[in-house]
Amino acid sequence: MTDPTPSTARHGREPTILATSGGLRAGGRTTVMFDALVHHAVDLSGVHGRRPRVMYVGTAIGDAEHFAARTAEAARVAGFDLTPLQLFPMPNLDDVEGAVLDQDVVWVMGGSVANLLAVWRVHGLDRVLRRAWRSGVVLSGVSAGSICWFRGGTTDSFGPELRPLTNALGFLPYGNGVHYDSDPGRRPLVHRLVGDGTLPDTHCTDDGVGLVYRGTELVEAVTETPGKGAYLVTREGDKAVEERVEPRRLPAPG
Repeated sequence: MTDPTPSTARHGREPTILATSGGLRAGGRTTVMFDALVHHAVDLSGVHGRRPRVMYVGTAIGDAEHFAARTAEAARVAGFDLTPLQLFPMPNLDDVEGAVLDQDVVWVMGGSVANLLAVWRVHGLDRVLRRAWRSGVVLSGVSAGSICWFRGGTTDSFGPELRPLTNALGFLPYGNGVHYDSDPGRRPLVHRLVGDGTLPDTHCTDDGVGLVYRGTELVEAVTETPGKGAYLVTREGDKAVEERVEPRRLPAPG
């Protein structure tokens, strides 16, 4: 279920989500660097005159400390102030809601979307993130960090065989298909689930592609990788119909 969102918010921005199958790449001096999609999330926040504040949420990989450290290095190189939000073994912040609402961007790492949703709900982070979205904090992420904002999608959270997930946060009233070009099982499963009504109309991304939503409206597809696409899968009768959307190429990070 989605809620109506205000046209103006605490941060002076319309509620915005950038849902992606990308954003990170191998670094030179660092193991990981932020690619164009993460930089675009910051651009969407409209921050200027100070260092962007980005929250990294690694719940989907169990708050793996080694990856949090790599992300902190990527943020240092990019010139961002990074705040990690960890929920294992307990929240690492006294005021989680205050910290989330103080960000320009929340970036959610991939991994197990089923586990992510369960842990967020135990801690009430689902409600905090909804308030952040309404207030104008840009919500973004990759893979599990993309599916979570929608009604559901396809996931390997339960084992190697892809399965449907239909109990995501539902900020956006669509399904979401990630890694559409790199995982050969994703496209046929999305088509089957949309065709039989398990998933609503579903928005999908090849690796390196992101979808920008203002409120609940898809306004643009963008990519950090040439030749990749986005796709709208809709139901006609008992069949799924796919439409390709050509994304705009983002400039490479400086």
